[in-house]
Amino acid sequence: MKSNVAFTDKKYLVTLIFVTSLFMFWGVAISLGDVLNRHFQQVLHVSKAQSGLVQFSIFGAYFIMGIPAGLFMKRFGYKNGVLLGLSLFALGAFLFVPAANAESFNFFRIALFILGCGLSTLETVSHPFVASLGDQRTSDQRINFAQSFNALGTIVGPAIGSLFIFGGAETEMGLDKIKTLYIIIGAVVLLVAVSFAMVKVPQTTDPHVPLTAENAEAVNIDLEPSKKLFQHRHFVWAVIAQLFNVAAQSGTWAFFINYGHDKMGFSDAVAAGYMTIFMIMMLLGRFIGTYLMRFIAPHNLLATFAFANIIMCLIVAQSFGWVSYIALLFINFFFSIMFPTIFSLGLKNLGKQTQQASSFISMGVVGGAFFPLIMGQIANHDVAKSYYLPIVCYLVIFLFASRFYKVKH
Repeated sequence: MKSNVAFTDKKYLVTLIFVTSLFMFWGVAISLGDVLNRHFQQVLHVSKAQSGLVQFSIFGAYFIMGIPAGLFMKRFGYKNGVLLGLSLFALGAFLFVPAANAESFNFFRIALFILGCGLSTLETVSHPFVASLGDQRTSDQRINFAQSFNALGTIVGPAIGSLFIFGGAETEMGLDKIKTLYIIIGAVVLLVAVSFAMVKVPQTTDPHVPLTAENAEAVNIDLEPSKKLFQHRHFVWAVIAQLFNVAAQSGTWAFFINYGHDKMGFSDAVAAGYMTIFMIMMLLGRFIGTYLMRFIAPHNLLATFAFANIIMCLIVAQSFGWVSYIALLFINFFFSIMFPTIFSLGLKNLGKQTQQASSFISMGVVGGAFFPLIMGQIANHDVAKSYYLPIVCYLVIFLFASRFYKVKH
């Protein structure tokens, strides 16, 4: 049973609200990529393979920007890191205007890459920032709570995209609609940046540096972290676990509609409708997971959820009709806490190396760039059987959560 430690302090409340909102913003932006993917096929007449470069541009930006964002954060602090991320986010959004005017897919890719650099910076900064806004023993709860709004963003994003982009009958006006949408997004992000610039952020204490010997013993950490970054086994395993985690997520999401169409006999529209429920399951899982962490150690909950998803994948792969489809929906429920919990456990006891470590763990998003390609080779023959592959990913996460999460003295 965890001790009764405050979720955060009153002095951090305004800052926590601002930083938590960022998690929703990049959820909206990333999920909009799926809408753009399909729309570019229709309006710019690019192939499915070419439209896949939308996701590649965003995920590629995560890989390239991860380390520079961490170095910037280490040099200039959390607040300036957030402002840099929001500025790049807004710039990328506004670049959709000349890209639409030029009717150039490559120009759109440049805009998406810059926008992705902003998202990568925000994600790299926001996790340790949220963790620093209170006691270390509740940092896992804060990160999972903030990530719940990321899940909300993945629901809101496609809804907004469909309303703006697919709301009318004339696809010829699609690029004008995209311009309008991203002008609004850019303006909102810029407004948030200006507002946050005026917020006075209280002095934060790195939650990953133990404050007292009593504290350190309570959370099983070393008082004097003197190792080099990659000598911390729990950090290295967190990077590996995050890579496989995002790989499993991207593959599961990529073929969700295909499973509904091929195995359940749904139309694409009906299958896409169930994807909203799929995303709601993740949102529900994050709120429930955050609550459960008040009573269950984060690593134990992570191990339980990873094992549950191994079972879910086995059921999905059998094509048992509605039983398998419900199991597919529950994959997202159990996936819910994985990204933020792996992130939080990987940052424990890293002291001044926390910002750099955050960069490397954020770069795990690159796992989403290649795993769908591998799953797709199997899905071409049987989409259900492709769900055997994520089991490997959840086994890695289970090993991290059950054994390799521990901070070694």
